[in-house]
Amino acid sequence: MTATARRVAQLTQLHEDRATRVVVDEQPVLLVRQGDTVHALSADCPHAGAPLEEGALCNGHIVCPWHKGTFEITTGNVLEPPALAGLDRYPVTVENGEVMVTPEKIARHDSAENLADKPEFLVIGAGAAGAAACAALRMSGFAGKLTLLGDEDHEPYDRTALSKFVPSGEMPPNDVWPLMPAEWYVQQQIERINATVTELDVPAKAVRLADGRTLCYDTALLASGSHARMPPLPGHDLKGVHVLHNLRDAIGLCDAVESGKPVAVIGSSFIGLEVAAALRKRGNPVTVIAPEAIPFEKQFGEQFGTRIKQLHESNGVVFHLNEKVARLTGETAVQEVALESGKRVAASVVLIGVGVSPATGFIKGLPLQKDGGVLVNAGMQAAPCLYAAGDIAAFPLHENEEPLRIEHWRVAQQHAFIAAQNMCGARHRYAAVPYFWTYHYGKRFEYLGHASGWDDVLIDGDLASLKFLALYVKAGVTVAVLACEREAATARLIEAMPAGLSPDEALRLAKAAEAALVD
Repeated sequence: MTATARRVAQLTQLHEDRATRVVVDEQPVLLVRQGDTVHALSADCPHAGAPLEEGALCNGHIVCPWHKGTFEITTGNVLEPPALAGLDRYPVTVENGEVMVTPEKIARHDSAENLADKPEFLVIGAGAAGAAACAALRMSGFAGKLTLLGDEDHEPYDRTALSKFVPSGEMPPNDVWPLMPAEWYVQQQIERINATVTELDVPAKAVRLADGRTLCYDTALLASGSHARMPPLPGHDLKGVHVLHNLRDAIGLCDAVESGKPVAVIGSSFIGLEVAAALRKRGNPVTVIAPEAIPFEKQFGEQFGTRIKQLHESNGVVFHLNEKVARLTGETAVQEVALESGKRVAASVVLIGVGVSPATGFIKGLPLQKDGGVLVNAGMQAAPCLYAAGDIAAFPLHENEEPLRIEHWRVAQQHAFIAAQNMCGARHRYAAVPYFWTYHYGKRFEYLGHASGWDDVLIDGDLASLKFLALYVKAGVTVAVLACEREAATARLIEAMPAGLSPDEALRLAKAAEAALVD
């Protein structure tokens, strides 16, 4: 039976600079006005459920307020990750100024068909980039055989939760969000293989697995990610010493942490300090040990680094900065961290968060960078019939600049989208804006762009109360933005930054986006 259209609003009630949420037969629907035309789409981001009406409308796109997934208004198609599925659409008409929505989704035609006698594509690595590549390949019309190869039993999942919500107990490990449901891989006829790669023979276009199998491909995407670094400290093999890189690591860490027992974090990295915040929520004493004088000073400057340190200290974290670890001590399990200065820090659990290294040791027949990275062009191609994405990819962020690796989860997905489209015959280049977010004591800090240096930092808002927008300016252009509790502004800016923004224009756009929500 065909559903009946429902009156949901008057056209004059809808604004062109912001979306409006309505409920149709208990289903949240997003209304977007373009002139006298109205589009009706699902109201929540399919990635993590963010309310899209709190994001930004610009350039015919909807930008998610939380993680900056971007969708085309007219089709609902996903344009920028982390969302890997488009928005549902609903039939909508405007009759005598009344907006009428039919609560019956417009069918999408996404499934793959007729795979026989088609090229065989292989995606090596089932993380953020691997899952995004599979989604983008099918969205781009690839109808050949598609295999996703990874060494974890689970479907690809959102690793960002592992340091933010799992250690605090807010999210059980089994509840970590899958990037796509298991049935999606079946529907899209994507073969998932759980195995360890021992060799990628680039000239032969073949992958050898630890179980003896060999997989051949016509074109492959290398998205093998990275390994957490374990420095060769005396005592690093004691029980209670952990890294955090995957779900297995997160489960092991959570099982090891006992209520009220002290934890030492070695390294003032994003993962290290996110876990410190999460464990303080559980009530564990936490000490952070790092050789830096100020956390995040290299990324964001002294002013913000000092403020984040103060935030942690106000929540009970003890810092030993400008310090190096000499050894970890204990009989069979770790008990103390001994510092080169002679200080000793009690710890029943030690988390080592000192960065990652590219997982590329199995690659044969392809020169690697000094750090193990894979050099790619702006289209993410590393060699004939081979593309690379994610932590391993050294890519040109801007023309006429040295390639660099950016170890951000969403950047890995952006790489994968471009690589997948080019594997299908496109000629796209990376022209997007890197983005990541970090979470401490209920505060979300968002970072747009990538600033290796800057001439000035302009702050709009109040750094003390952690509601601010900081613009990193170089040669008169806003090269990066750091913000807290300014999601509508960052959603608007991430769309505008590729064209180059003066700080005045960036502030104007930010304030206009925020004003639209309260108008």
